[in-house]
Amino acid sequence: MLSSSVQGLHAEMVKKLDFFTISIKLHCAPGETLILTGPSGSGKTTILRCLAGLERLDEGFIRYNGTYWDTKKTNQHLQPRHRNIGFLTQEYGLFPHMRILDNIRFALRDQDDPEECLAAMGLWHLCQKFPHEISGGERQRAALCQSLASKPHLLLLDEPFSALDIENRGLLQRCLAVTQEQTGLTIIHVTHDLSETLNGKVKTMALNEGREAPQWLARQQEDLVRKLHEWRRKQCPAQTLPS
Repeated sequence: MLSSSVQGLHAEMVKKLDFFTISIKLHCAPGETLILTGPSGSGKTTILRCLAGLERLDEGFIRYNGTYWDTKKTNQHLQPRHRNIGFLTQEYGLFPHMRILDNIRFALRDQDDPEECLAAMGLWHLCQKFPHEISGGERQRAALCQSLASKPHLLLLDEPFSALDIENRGLLQRCLAVTQEQTGLTIIHVTHDLSETLNGKVKTMALNEGREAPQWLARQQEDLVRKLHEWRRKQCPAQTLPS
């Protein structure tokens, strides 16, 4: 298997779609988060599917920690099960016929104890429940726990928090941040929530029709900041001094 000394995720990806061609370069160091944003239908989910090995590139390569997962030069394609990744979407991904505890056990490596992961997500008291017996926020926490149980090097997030309320979204984001800090997990996060791109601790790439679109991102961030300032002015109007 081809290898290189470059650590983290490094990819040059070309993928032909029906109406445009994705052509981008990605680099994400170990322990780093890269946010992918942009208009709907711009190729973000397809990029995640290529990284996961669920779709093949037309040109280019994907390399992680020096190992080539895909390269068209030698027609090499590492199967998804050998990439040691987690992939979390809005669809939860839990097995409906299995209790939450068994869902986590299924994903665990070796003889690891599922209690630690479930307790960290605040789910241990629900471990004997089936997915349909718990709330949407709890299901998504369980799905994140399942994705992390196999101790992946790379976690792919495809808008997993978009349908959640603010409280559950914040809880999941905090759990994920703690896990990343403790393990050095690399995260690629697809989102339409532009407020997440204002976090100085993450890298951001905007896509439009399969190409990097920094001007689009700058316009959207400026508009978001303007709206935030307007909201703050309405919430905290200047006090009127007595005459």
